[in-house]
Amino acid sequence: MKLENEADIIQIISEDQWMMNVLHTASELDLPDWWICAGFARSKIWDVLHGFEKRTEIADIDVVYYDEKNINEVEEKRLESLLAGLLPGLPWSVKNEARMHLRNNLDPYTDTEDAIAKFPETATALGVRLDNNGKLILTAPHGTRDVLNMVVRPTPFFQKSDRLMKIYEKRVLQKNWHSRWGMVSYSNE
Repeated sequence: MKLENEADIIQIISEDQWMMNVLHTASELDLPDWWICAGFARSKIWDVLHGFEKRTEIADIDVVYYDEKNINEVEEKRLESLLAGLLPGLPWSVKNEARMHLRNNLDPYTDTEDAIAKFPETATALGVRLDNNGKLILTAPHGTRDVLNMVVRPTPFFQKSDRLMKIYEKRVLQKNWHSRWGMVSYSNE
């Protein structure tokens, strides 16, 4: 199947009953500025582009949100437990981006989309959620070209710093996406 743009990505996700069930479950928490990001969307896109009939198992389902009023990590664990109760057996991971800059030793993020824009790779800097009307929406701060062309490259934010580029390079080696998705290529620029 050929995927060419954001509308195609939204279509393949909206037609995936499992993904939509995950999104509906996450929406039940009614978190402020929430998204399911990273490998959740990227893996689906690459699976479709590679013609895989079976879904690639993902390490976690990254639910991110932004709440400056409660940056206690205990709250994230409570939310993970709630999700596990609503839809058990899935690797839920919940993070409040209002505190993640502390863990990442960065300046504070302004909102969740700002945090997603500062992920290491453009192909992973994606998020999907349901709006208040249940409509699927996608955020791709760096566009969808790289994920659709299966190119892994650092985000502009990571390119600005040698320290961050070392993190990017280490992550690319650890993730080894090419071993699963053979058409994936890498770039440092």
